[in-house]
Amino acid sequence: MKKNGSFYIWLTGCMMALSVLLVSGLIGLVMYYGFATFWQKDVALVQLKNNSYIIGEIKKKEINFNNDLAVQLKTGNRDFYGIDFRWIKDSEIQSISYDKEILHIERDEWGSFYGYPKSFEHKDKKITYNKNNKNEFYNLISSSLKDKNKITKKINVINKKIGEINFKLSELEKEKRVLSRVNLNENKITKLNEKKLKLLNSYKIEERKLFENIEILNSTKLVVSDIEGATKLLTLVNIIRFNLPNELTLTSKISLYLSKIWEFLSDKPRESNTEGGVFPAIFGTILMVLIMSIAVLPLGVIAAVYLNEYAKQGKTVALIRICVNNLAGVPSIVFGVFGLGFFIYGIGGSIDTLFYQDNLPSPTYGTGGILWASLTLALLTVPVVIVATEESLNAVSKGIRDGSLALGATKWETLRNIIIPTSLPGILTGLILAISRATGEVAPLMITGVVKLAPSMPLDGYFPYLHLERKFMHLGFHIYDVGFQSPNSEAALPMVFSTALLLILIVIVLNSSAILIRNRLKLKHKA
Repeated sequence: MKKNGSFYIWLTGCMMALSVLLVSGLIGLVMYYGFATFWQKDVALVQLKNNSYIIGEIKKKEINFNNDLAVQLKTGNRDFYGIDFRWIKDSEIQSISYDKEILHIERDEWGSFYGYPKSFEHKDKKITYNKNNKNEFYNLISSSLKDKNKITKKINVINKKIGEINFKLSELEKEKRVLSRVNLNENKITKLNEKKLKLLNSYKIEERKLFENIEILNSTKLVVSDIEGATKLLTLVNIIRFNLPNELTLTSKISLYLSKIWEFLSDKPRESNTEGGVFPAIFGTILMVLIMSIAVLPLGVIAAVYLNEYAKQGKTVALIRICVNNLAGVPSIVFGVFGLGFFIYGIGGSIDTLFYQDNLPSPTYGTGGILWASLTLALLTVPVVIVATEESLNAVSKGIRDGSLALGATKWETLRNIIIPTSLPGILTGLILAISRATGEVAPLMITGVVKLAPSMPLDGYFPYLHLERKFMHLGFHIYDVGFQSPNSEAALPMVFSTALLLILIVIVLNSSAILIRNRLKLKHKA
């Protein structure tokens, strides 16, 4: 058995099966907790043996260090209690019930609120809650939230106009500085001042509209109380959605579940990234991978082609190959430091000096941004592409090369028309491996441009539309920030699992797309 090698074959197979099982289990765990994040659970009314009450979602039950069974409740109401979660010994619990009157409100600040409604004021109409006007009360809140969404859209339009005005004002100031430095032209400066005055007037008009809409939102008020009777005044602007969790039907829960998933994918983060959406991080991750792919593919292929096809094979080339292979083992943080020194301070600083003197001392390209982060990751992953490309080039038979040369084709024509097209599937394999590694990298990004909250997206409506110098958000860094830098780790845990699941899915989609292209190229080559 040992002589024919079957033992080692079986051992390899067992290890492979175990690896697949472990990876599948890990992904399954992430999927379970990731998808469960958005499901609305019933809210329990817990009565303790000391006759006090607690409201919250029962998250889990565990044996504590005293071997006592303890229940974890998500109590919310952080502005009341200072915490979102509370552990209670099972022995302290007298009863658990599910009061249908319990109200759950998702807020823009301070997280979830669990309690009871008191009164609602909207458009000079105030209604005090009681069981007889329950439907009227909640219908009024629902209609107010619909109005809020309309007003919010108006506010977004106004903010966009204000942003455009601020952009034009900054461009005018740059133009004035240039004119003052190059040639003092009073007429042109006067015209610029007139434009500035018009823009400032437009700014005041839009600002007044903004305040008016915000005032409408702030004038709508909801008064609620917790289980202990402490009241809280909530303005409409702070309410995301509300529901009566213990009255929700299965259909209502599914609808709410899907709306939360859509919010997660399309909205911006809130509450220190522990709630809301991750769309800026999704956009930043995908854009970074695309820029990295555009940079690493030609760089890796050209290097591999030169080493394999043109360079004189000897000790020097062998040493270069060893160095390339060793680069794959260099810690990623080292590449981040290199990117900081070479790309940001070196190239970026030079670009600022040559083309953006008017912005100095504030750097434009001489600071971290998505371009430098992408190029740093391109350097990090280029050894993978080089090795994969060389292996693919070597796989092309010598007979095909000699046949092409015998028919009169030059070496470059043979390379361009025969060797590289035949090697494309292998080259794309290297790109797939590079994408897989780069997507989840965090350490070099922390130095070269990623941030907790990006003030603006790299893509917008202002020329040149794609701003590669801007800082960006990334799903991998988002996981690190929420999981390890959040002061409220328990509240952040669901966001960690859901973001990790999303990152896995994005890697799968990107790799699947590259694999699909590779397979089509294989079929084309066979044909």
